[in-house]
Amino acid sequence: MVSQYSSMDSALPVPAAATLRRVRQIQTITIAWMSVEAVVSLLAAWMAHSPALLAFGGDSAIELVSAVVVYWRFRSKGSDERTEKLAARITGSLLFALAAYVALVAALALLGHREVRPSYLGIVVLIVAAVVMPLFAQQKRRLSALTASAALRADAAESALCGYLSIVALVGLVANAFWSIRWADPVAALCVIPLVAREGWQALKGKPCDCC
Repeated sequence: MVSQYSSMDSALPVPAAATLRRVRQIQTITIAWMSVEAVVSLLAAWMAHSPALLAFGGDSAIELVSAVVVYWRFRSKGSDERTEKLAARITGSLLFALAAYVALVAALALLGHREVRPSYLGIVVLIVAAVVMPLFAQQKRRLSALTASAALRADAAESALCGYLSIVALVGLVANAFWSIRWADPVAALCVIPLVAREGWQALKGKPCDCC
């Protein structure tokens, strides 16, 4: 049986070549999808004046940056403890930025300054994200355990949160469109903030998985 790690002496275990290729593949796919998701959702948010879509689009943009950072971490020639810690700090900080961003947008939504219009384009992209992002998160969690990467763990958390927020935003759009319940999505978005902050703290501490 071939070990997942090489025998090189380093502060962090060195993953096998196949594992590194898989990480780079999943990050490349994530970068491509998040580019589309961010542009479409932010465009739909602007057209519909939707705070929920704006929060989701902002999350998508942060997830895009996070995916690029993790891709860089696994493309780095050094791939040592210093590179991993820097990547983990960046992705962890992005999670805290996301928590603050969601709190701000949710608070503004609760004030109800702008009338939110129905957005069928937004609904479509939210449905796709609700299906795709949990699959990304599952793969990244598994790979973060294999690579002992806190940065990849944080990126997995952001993918999972992107999926969760897509459901939150979708429920909010539907509730507003059919029942005029305008406070539903910002309240639900506020509920996810503790989870975002927890995952950001775990990344800053350098924990690649819950068992570490």
